[in-house]
Amino acid sequence: MLIRILHIVFTSLLTVTCSAQYNWKLEKDQQGIKVYSSEIRQSSFKAIKVECVLSGNYKKLISILTNVPEMHKWIYKAKPARLIKQISPQEIIYHTETETPWPLSNRDAVIHLKVNTDSLPKFLLISGRNENNLVAKIPGKVRVNNYKADCRVTMPTATTLQIHYIIEVDPGGDIPGWISNSFISKGPFETFSNLAKKLKE
Repeated sequence: MLIRILHIVFTSLLTVTCSAQYNWKLEKDQQGIKVYSSEIRQSSFKAIKVECVLSGNYKKLISILTNVPEMHKWIYKAKPARLIKQISPQEIIYHTETETPWPLSNRDAVIHLKVNTDSLPKFLLISGRNENNLVAKIPGKVRVNNYKADCRVTMPTATTLQIHYIIEVDPGGDIPGWISNSFISKGPFETFSNLAKKLKE
């Protein structure tokens, strides 16, 4: 009973904290995938939130998220990624590249991905951060200097995943507003739609 109470308190605090930082606007609601955007202080780029319930389980989700050679098959506009370091089965560092429309240069980043479970485990906490110093800048690519992604995953049933995902990215360089705005709903929606299909494979 005590564990249950603590879990409810933690969830409530997390919700309040996230709500205080953002002013979310619904951008897309389709196929059970909701995509929101919010202005960020001291940034010209918006934060993105995705909420959805997908078929699957923790083991399958973790295997997809840490399978670097397969990432480009489900992440929107991603080119084949490269594993830099395998710290543990649930913690990796990888180099990724995102395709952008001509005449813009593609964006690349070095991401440190961690998947943490609590002691129960009642939920997964997944985080992604920059580790750009591990890979030298590549001529012709624009390095993403600010990447912050956090995801909380629960299993309301034995076969479903409830996902709350928030990401802040500054793609660097000069990007026209129409291109930036096109990624607000389309990119996240396509990525999670593809993830839903991968979870069913």
